[in-house]
Amino acid sequence: MGARSLLLLSNSTLHNGKYLEWAKPEILDILTRKNVTRVLFVPFASFQHDEYTNTVKQALEPWGFQVEGIHSAPDPVQAVEKAESIFIGGGNTFLLLRTLYSNGLIGPIRKQVLENGVPYIGSSAGTNVATVSINTTNDMPIVYPPSFSALGLVPFNINPHYQDPDPNSKHMGETREKRINEYHEIESSPPVLGLREGSLLLVEGNSALLKGHFKARLFARGKEPTEYEVGSDLGFLL
Repeated sequence: MGARSLLLLSNSTLHNGKYLEWAKPEILDILTRKNVTRVLFVPFASFQHDEYTNTVKQALEPWGFQVEGIHSAPDPVQAVEKAESIFIGGGNTFLLLRTLYSNGLIGPIRKQVLENGVPYIGSSAGTNVATVSINTTNDMPIVYPPSFSALGLVPFNINPHYQDPDPNSKHMGETREKRINEYHEIESSPPVLGLREGSLLLVEGNSALLKGHFKARLFARGKEPTEYEVGSDLGFLL
């Protein structure tokens, strides 16, 4: 697995910012280092494939990258096999995973990323499906995928858009931490990285570097949560 090169974003847009703008330096870095000129975009976390792909084109093409929507390809599997890079955007994680399965894309994407070193960018739902499973997504199950098992590009789970409890809130529902702890009541459940908005994880081989603006919170079964500063290498999770 030494060839993998992943950029896993908690979110695509920050408050008062443009789409992907906050992560532009990291996106440019990972794609230019791999001599990428074409990005295969997977808009399957939304029902609006053309509109979503156009949003990505407007962001990435001025940066020098040609964007192709996988939904427009005659053969989605072949599109993955020929891809220079793969970007899976956010939206509904259940819809995304179901569509990946229905198009037979789980195996081909894994092979491209883990064996051939094709760079992978995920945002929100695209980050969820890069992990072991989608069990720790925040999304509603609007459709039912054949399995909750995801791409498994990393051997742990991520909770994008992780939010800390607001001590001034009168909300009495479960906190994000509570829900993750409920997940960890299941034996053999993997660690979960709470990735706050404005943060990302850069995975290169066996290194996993936390970058962006905020710390991340790591949850593991039977252990107290741990905070990690920006710049921390979380490669021990790999």
